Order: sequence, then C-alpha cells, then structure tokens
Amino acid sequence: MGSDMGGREMGGGETSEGDALRARIVAEARGWIGTPYLHRASLKGQGADCLGLVRGVWRAAIGPEPQPLPPYAPDWAEATKAEQMAQAAGRHMRAVAPEDAAPGDVLLFRWREGFPAKHAAVLVTRERMVHAHDGAAVAEVFLAPWWRRRLAFAFAFPGA
Repeated sequence: MGSDMGGREMGGGETSEGDALRARIVAEARGWIGTPYLHRASLKGQGADCLGLVRGVWRAAIGPEPQPLPPYAPDWAEATKAEQMAQAAGRHMRAVAPEDAAPGDVLLFRWREGFPAKHAAVLVTRERMVHAHDGAAVAEVFLAPWWRRRLAFAFAFPGA
C-alpha cells in the first residue's frame, strides 16, 4: 500500500495510473491560477468561470469534453432548483462522498441552503482547492469552514 497526495493509505482499486492521473489533474488545475474570471469561458490564461476551469482540466487530463455545453446564465438552475451540475457530473465522473474527496476530485458547492449546487472547484490537497470566482482570477484557496459547510457533492475524474 502507498499513500495518496493527502496522506491517506490506499489499497484495493486505486492504482499508480490513477495516482499519476490525480497528480496531472492537480498540476493542471494549478496551471490555471491567475486566469481571469470570464463567464462561460474555458481558456487557460485568457478567461474561465468555475465550470470552465473544470472543463479545461478535463481536456488536459482526459481528452475531449464528453458533451457540448448548453448556454447558461449566472443564475441558471435557481428557478427550477434542479441539480443540473451534479447530474451532468454524475454522467461522466464517479461520485464520491464529499468527506472522502481526494486531491484531483471535483467539488460542487451550494451558495445557499435549498438551492442547487452551482459552484465547482478542484481539490488540490486535503485542505486546499483551485476555483474561479466572479470578480477574481482563478486562485488556490484554503478549504475553510465556510466552504466545507456548502460542500454538496464530490466527483472523481474517470480513471482517478
């Protein structure tokens, strides 16, 4: 047995290929740091929103995006309360319990209780994440209690 990037013992289904993929995902996410926020964009160094960051990491680590992205406004899903982001992630990624998320996993957050999860980040250590937020460049931040209270879902990239 080895340990993952967060120090957790691994065994069973986790492989060195999965570990290498997780390391690539983390490195790619960190490579987006400083990219300006731009709604619906996904171009490293030019502009990205939170979903654009995840899409860009997917393209670099996995390959072509698995489905076309429908148009969306900043307030998407609030009227219907549908978990559209989590449902889409679940079609292409493996759901993991949020408390078991490991570096390289995608985290989805709810801005408010009773509303759908609509903010995404990439976990880069057990305590830190990379995300894009309106009004700021892509940044690596501490997964503070404020974020942990809003964490709704976690997903692993295919093969991780």
